[in-house]
Amino acid sequence: MTYFFAERLANPLAGQRPGPRVGLTAGRVLGKAVDRNRIKRRMREAVRLNLALLTRDVDLVLHPRRTVLTAEFAGLQSEVSRIFATVEKSAGKGKKDEGRNA
Repeated sequence: MTYFFAERLANPLAGQRPGPRVGLTAGRVLGKAVDRNRIKRRMREAVRLNLALLTRDVDLVLHPRRTVLTAEFAGLQSEVSRIFATVEKSAGKGKKDEGRNA
């Protein structure tokens, strides 16, 4: 899966809450609506289980591949946790980054 992230400056006056924000993409290239919805459900659950690993204020977008549909959930979960660890380590450097993973 591919991911993009940028460190965010929290602004409580603008109504923003501190903490990470994670978004998912699921375009038509991933399949029909049933497949895309299943991919999003699996991704949301993997993110929910690993969200505690992200402590910085970052905006993160995860762009899955079609293989997420058939992948073992444990593998998907470990991939998300690895991405979160990479983002957590890189976000402190104050740079915008993007990564590509299997």
